[in-house]
Amino acid sequence: MSRLGDVFRNAKREKRAVFISYVTAGDPSLERSVEIVRALARAGADVIELGVPFSDPIADGPTNQRAAERALAAGATLSGVLAAVEVVRQDLEIPIVLFTYANPVLRYGIEAFAEDSVIAGIDGVLFTDVPAEEMTPFEEQISVRDIDLIMLVTPTSTRQRMKAAARFGGGFLYLVSRTGVTGGHQELDAGLVDNIRMARNVSRLPVAVGFGISTPEQVAKVAARADGVVVGSAIVSRIGAMGDCDELADEVEKFASELAAACKR
Repeated sequence: MSRLGDVFRNAKREKRAVFISYVTAGDPSLERSVEIVRALARAGADVIELGVPFSDPIADGPTNQRAAERALAAGATLSGVLAAVEVVRQDLEIPIVLFTYANPVLRYGIEAFAEDSVIAGIDGVLFTDVPAEEMTPFEEQISVRDIDLIMLVTPTSTRQRMKAAARFGGGFLYLVSRTGVTGGHQELDAGLVDNIRMARNVSRLPVAVGFGISTPEQVAKVAARADGVVVGSAIVSRIGAMGDCDELADEVEKFASELAAACKR
């Protein structure tokens, strides 16, 4: 069984939601990213989503866009991100999911990317801009190597589209909490509970909710309903504010600890 599957089963047994933390790889540097991942694991994160920096991140809001710009300016590349994961794997078994757009993988080569992801220790890959209808070339190289394809569904996804995503997906189904891009938001979408219910009805996979969740209070509300909670921009914004300093990992760990605690039901 996959590490992702183990995490969700353990959390269910412990009566809590899985805490999935997102950071942009290479912000402020790949070396610091390794430290940040270790800090998130210490804080109680169950899964790490590593964003692959891309020059045109259309699914991301301003906070994550700026993080991608900083990472690219610091020299981050997809091969560099995979190398950083190899370093993390020297002492951590925490599941790691790459959050990426199709272009970096296509340029790298899908087969080469899949092979190198296995070597690095990647557990899952989430493509933000590849719909189910275009997923087959990626599935043929990635899923066959026992790396989970994490599929996105949104509040505007029909039942049929959710079913299509679930057929390709593994690990968990990522339910976007609201329409729009990533970024903190004051209120959760009024239809979120219904969307979680529909996702569960069409899929055997655990349902994790992300986009717009930024406070422990919001985490607790989502954790009461969903199998997993994703927090990204709120962590990324703290990284951006502090920059490349020795205190960065400690600050991330402190904040992430509060988010992890809120996942308990």
